[in-house]
Amino acid sequence: MTVLPITIWGEPVLHRRASEVEVYDDGLRTLIADMFETNDVANGVGLAAPQVGVGKRIFIYKFANDDGAPPSGVLVNPVLTLSKISGALPDPDEEEEGCLSFPGGQYPLKRAEWARVQGFDGEGLAVDFEATGWFARVIQHEFDHLDGKLYVDRLVDRHKRKAKKQAKKSGWGVPGLTWMPGVDPDPFGH
Repeated sequence: MTVLPITIWGEPVLHRRASEVEVYDDGLRTLIADMFETNDVANGVGLAAPQVGVGKRIFIYKFANDDGAPPSGVLVNPVLTLSKISGALPDPDEEEEGCLSFPGGQYPLKRAEWARVQGFDGEGLAVDFEATGWFARVIQHEFDHLDGKLYVDRLVDRHKRKAKKQAKKSGWGVPGLTWMPGVDPDPFGH
């Protein structure tokens, strides 16, 4: 398994819809194994293929949950069904997210409390489960990457302005920027 560089906000693959996976082969299985390895070294709870520069509809997660779903898994070509998202402002103490592709930033974001995800595993077998609470948040966050969205794109104005300032100060917003888990300093201090 190989640790892959993680793309940073501004890389085009992060900002466009990923394409469907059509072939379940050794190349796909290798990519999935590398994504799990990268996520582990980066101390992540999930990682989408666009975050490692691959514009395919794949994400992995590693999150203990009480929903009866495996604590880690892969979703290929997933479909997401969500409960209604509250119109209330996000709680900055309880609903703060971070993203490996927006290193070091953490901002509050309102998400649906329930999600159903359907798709396939790396062998092409059907996957179908429900997620609640933080597990649902993880699933929504990773799914967003497959549609070319980062969580900072969904922030309320005040937090969106702070995120844009962080990106500008960090020199992001241009193609070609990555960070390497296990080599570069951990942006979240794990």
